[in-house]
Amino acid sequence: MTQQRLSYAYGASNQPLLGMTIGAKFDQACEQYAERDAVISVHQNVRLSYKQLQDQVNAFACSLLELGLEKGDRIAIWSPNCVEWTITQFAAFKAGIILVNLNPAYKSSELEYVLNKVSCKALVIAAQFKTSNYQEILTKIAPEVTQSIDKNLSAKRLPHLKHIIKIDSESQVGIHRFADLLSEPTTVQLEQLNAIVADLQFDETINIQFTSGTTGNPKGTMLTHNNILNNGYFVGEAIHLSPQDRVCISVPLFHCFGMVMGNLACITHGSTMVYPSAVFNPLDTLTAIEQEKCTAAYGVPTMFIAVLEHEKFDTFDLSSLRTGIMAGSPCPREIMQRVIDRMHMTEITICYGMTETAPVSVQSSTTDSVENRVGTVGQVHPHLEIKIVDENGKVVPRGKLGELCVRGYSVMLGYWEDHDKTHEVIDVAKWMHTGDIAEMDDAGFVKIKGRIKDVVIRGGENLFPKEIEDFLYTHPDISDVQVIGLPDPRYGEELCACIILHEHHQTSEQAIREYCAEHISHNKVPRYVRFFNEFPMTASGKAQKFKLQEFMCEELNLAPDPV
Repeated sequence: MTQQRLSYAYGASNQPLLGMTIGAKFDQACEQYAERDAVISVHQNVRLSYKQLQDQVNAFACSLLELGLEKGDRIAIWSPNCVEWTITQFAAFKAGIILVNLNPAYKSSELEYVLNKVSCKALVIAAQFKTSNYQEILTKIAPEVTQSIDKNLSAKRLPHLKHIIKIDSESQVGIHRFADLLSEPTTVQLEQLNAIVADLQFDETINIQFTSGTTGNPKGTMLTHNNILNNGYFVGEAIHLSPQDRVCISVPLFHCFGMVMGNLACITHGSTMVYPSAVFNPLDTLTAIEQEKCTAAYGVPTMFIAVLEHEKFDTFDLSSLRTGIMAGSPCPREIMQRVIDRMHMTEITICYGMTETAPVSVQSSTTDSVENRVGTVGQVHPHLEIKIVDENGKVVPRGKLGELCVRGYSVMLGYWEDHDKTHEVIDVAKWMHTGDIAEMDDAGFVKIKGRIKDVVIRGGENLFPKEIEDFLYTHPDISDVQVIGLPDPRYGEELCACIILHEHHQTSEQAIREYCAEHISHNKVPRYVRFFNEFPMTASGKAQKFKLQEFMCEELNLAPDPV
């Protein structure tokens, strides 16, 4: 009897792990690619070569040390995409100061929680984000900001925070101007910085990213130089980045997609980071790709949908594009095909990952068949192991569903000061349990079926929203769709399809149900269909299903049966 192959794979590679800190790799890149474009912030009209970026990074790092920040201290950045974000990132990494990425959409209670959770000593803020005035929000928590004449903060509710640095041209009491901290450092200051760079270890925590907690408080994911530098490098390798490439980074830098897969992939390959706008805007993205002749573009599916659907799409020359990454949430087959066909991105890849794995653990190849690039998330990344297990933790045969687990260099050290939550997801054998339902085929390609918590259990049967979403994308009128479960007294849960139609398209709820009934089994036909103009989104471009559930429960007057 032939033994079934198990759902386990490891990423063999001829390319070794980098084995160095980010600061050391950054300096190496700046020396190697000195005169090449490092970063272009289109909306700010700023262009910096690698040498110019290095000069500003060194200046800012020396200023942070001058302010009294030391190795291991935490500096938070609360800003949409801009060149100052990138300067802060690499300055902190060089100085051994732990960078804390804050979601630009945070309100005062979230800001207070995360700053205190990791005892931030300094905070870099932008002037404005959409309707958020950062200084106003901060002043609600720390009114002392306006009274701090020597710019050394002492705030009752933020006891660890000593310095506020604002990306703004105006001088203000109690706040450092970012530009003032870019003055040329002395020889002694540079020597001090270089000594720190030489002394840092690649296994030390250098970045804290907060998971977007849909329930409870967000958790601080501790990532090392080794985690994120190598992950950015191997993502770049997978799409064959080189010094000739210019990457359009429309995704937010506060998230791993922008900071690791964008910035770190670029600096490890001498490529150019291109920021079209402070926050994603489809027209700005199209403009930047054409103007800067970008060869790669990054986005979550909703971003690519917005670009493809833009009324001026056909007026832009996107022929410079060859590759890119679609990730962040399940990638619909129809959207992927349109990106390949209409945006010239024949070498686009799909990535799967999570913040806790720095982030990518599975990625498709530029040479994979279109079928594998639209139907799967690819194969295991270099130097990582993956397995798919049942509810008892046993590895399942290939072709069977289970929970995807990841092990290797990319797995976080843990959640900041939260051993219990860490042990819930990282087991004794160092496997990170992702909470995602997956399936592996004989060739090692992985399909993500959805989150364990998103599975809709109708009459005892497990239904996977992603499978139904993928089908609904084949409907000619549907632009975007989210399938959720709603409580039902008879079946436990019923399916609800939340749909955004293409502009100027019309259809009815009944027509959608009939379309489903013709093509998929009756148990997968959504009982409820609702049309939306937009979905509630996270700042990183993911639809918030729990908010859609709350909205629909209220609209339909549904409530779970009391236990």
